[in-house]
Amino acid sequence: MFVDRYLIQALQGAELRLHAPSERGTAFSFDQAHEGVFCGYVSIVTVPGGGVRAYYRGLPVAGGDGSSNEVTAYAESRDGVTWTKPPNNVVLRAAAPVTHNFSVFVDTRAGVPPAERWKGVGGTRLTGLIRYISADGVAWRRFAGGAPMLPPVPNYRYDSQNLAFWSEAEQRYVCYFRTFKEVPGLGRVRWIARASSPDFQTWTEEGDMTFRGADGREAPPEHLYTNQTSPYPRAPHLYVAIAARFFPKRQVLSAAEATAVNVNPAYFGDISDTILMTSRGGTAYDRTFMEGFVRPGIGDENWTSRTNYPALNVIQTGPTELSFFVQRQYGQPGHHLARYVVRLDGFASLHAGYPGGEMHSKPFRFAGRELEINYATSAAGSLRFELQDEGGHALPGRALSDAREIIGDQIARIVRWKDGADLSPLAGRTVRLRVALKDADLFALRFRE
Repeated sequence: MFVDRYLIQALQGAELRLHAPSERGTAFSFDQAHEGVFCGYVSIVTVPGGGVRAYYRGLPVAGGDGSSNEVTAYAESRDGVTWTKPPNNVVLRAAAPVTHNFSVFVDTRAGVPPAERWKGVGGTRLTGLIRYISADGVAWRRFAGGAPMLPPVPNYRYDSQNLAFWSEAEQRYVCYFRTFKEVPGLGRVRWIARASSPDFQTWTEEGDMTFRGADGREAPPEHLYTNQTSPYPRAPHLYVAIAARFFPKRQVLSAAEATAVNVNPAYFGDISDTILMTSRGGTAYDRTFMEGFVRPGIGDENWTSRTNYPALNVIQTGPTELSFFVQRQYGQPGHHLARYVVRLDGFASLHAGYPGGEMHSKPFRFAGRELEINYATSAAGSLRFELQDEGGHALPGRALSDAREIIGDQIARIVRWKDGADLSPLAGRTVRLRVALKDADLFALRFRE
């Protein structure tokens, strides 16, 4: 996906462009007696065998982090679009402080015992992060030994959603957790750190994450409340983080406006929105796009404190559609989880306008015999592709002048030249890619057999 500059050597008249998602309304409301206006920290989990679940904190009355009022509840869906709740949807009760921010994942590592297929982590700075396991995601028990996976450390606050997953690309479990960092001129900024483990038992803290801007330099520091990092299902070596960006004491509503939307009086002094960043493993995020991914939107009810927090994970809900979820109207009677959609692979694109532009890649090697693209053009637009040798010279039969012009809008199309699409003679060689675009977007590419 064109969400960073990993493949890009140079752009001429082209740019990486962030695409705005579309809201599809309420997935479900936090309307049970044990849920309420302070529900939070949602995990969207694909169930082995079919279906989806949303796990979240239930909390009708605000209290200290890790209070006994907090439970872990869930909703379920067959397709990620229509949601229901079981008659008893509480899976953890009287498990403070784990229930404050319990984050769930299905362990995809080969050989995991069925009784430990579901895993979850939760806790506060006073307890450290505590592990739970389950065979079905409903009946949970504390992980063997009971010791925290990450210890209670004053600077490592854990007071947000902390998450873990098995990384097939890195062949280890990884955990992204909330901390604080002292930043000159800004003071203590909400930050993200990372740890990893070969076995979910022994964990090594790897340190604070860094944030790389579009120009390759360090991105401006911002408060990031939740990080919501997960492997992208269609390319699991690439982690997508739809994160909550927080602006403490940046108040929009007056007291009268806050009263009009019936928000809790303690929850309109800050604002937040949703941003997109990515990672290819290790302790680096790419913040290619500093602008908001999901803006708060029209309506005073969307400009209160701690609303617009995204849920963990992205799921496919149609042949051409991805869905992700965002909490709306936190601290208000209408508190609910909203569904947003983007095109498959369509968070961002390589884009050129009507005058046209080009992308020249870094040298790379590939496996496979065909180049497949996800793209869209206008009726006037087009794309053409050229493969070059390591020095940047067009390869015979694969020059731009040999390329078939591509016009249309497709999730998966094979790139062709005058003599066809077969690239197998070039597999394993070091090559470069040149892409010429006019009024077009290239969302993603891959080489395939």
